[in-house]
Amino acid sequence: MKHRILKLLGLAGLVLATSVTLAACGNSSSKQLNTKKITIGVTAGPHEQILDQVKKLAAKDGLQITVRSFTDYNTPNSALSSGDIGANSYQTGQFLTQQEQDKNYKFDKAFKTIALPMGLYSKSIKNLKDLKNGDKIAVPNDPANETRALELFQKNGVIKLRKGAGEKATKKDVVSNPKHLKIYELDASQLPKQLNDITVAAINSNFALANHIYLNTALAHEPLKHNVYANYFVVQKGHKNDKVIKQVKKYYQSKTIKNYINKEFKGAVVAQW
Repeated sequence: MKHRILKLLGLAGLVLATSVTLAACGNSSSKQLNTKKITIGVTAGPHEQILDQVKKLAAKDGLQITVRSFTDYNTPNSALSSGDIGANSYQTGQFLTQQEQDKNYKFDKAFKTIALPMGLYSKSIKNLKDLKNGDKIAVPNDPANETRALELFQKNGVIKLRKGAGEKATKKDVVSNPKHLKIYELDASQLPKQLNDITVAAINSNFALANHIYLNTALAHEPLKHNVYANYFVVQKGHKNDKVIKQVKKYYQSKTIKNYINKEFKGAVVAQW
């Protein structure tokens, strides 16, 4: 009897181990993405507008693209990680690297898309030299974009960061602030709405454009060409060479889409291919 019980327990363990193995295989990303339809996550603004145009090109060849818009920088990656969407198109390489390190995501860059030069904007001054003692400035509060914003302020002589601050620089890394400016770290999407209360804010172009704020009104901005903050089309690890991703790349990096970007955004968004 005892031998029979042990045997049954052994069989139960084998079944359990097999179930776990199969479940693990089911959660893997080895199977190619559907070649007939794909859901792509974006943030509102240029990324969404461009993907809507890509969607039209793809539809002519029978590929159904669903564009799902998000209002923040974190959810598109969590949705991709869970498999709720098949890809996303909204983030810089620096932001992606930070998210992978912080949240253990397993992603691949499929191809470059656009650059959205960050700008320094104000409703109350016309030149950064007009900043007064104790004025308020604001930067995005996510690590990658905060560093980017602080570096832009530094490049324009407003502050200085400590050497070696790296890609996780925050306001704590400011070592020179001659005008004793008050630096606020705020959600990137909310910065355009704070311009009535903040003297100067560093705003990403997608959120600026969504609030009818244009790059030609910026007090300063990142380079339009050879911008190191290129955005990427991102997929789960192991899928960048899937047939459907190569199809999307063909439509996205087409002359039609480049012409649309140049005409629609007038230099505030720059194609990176």
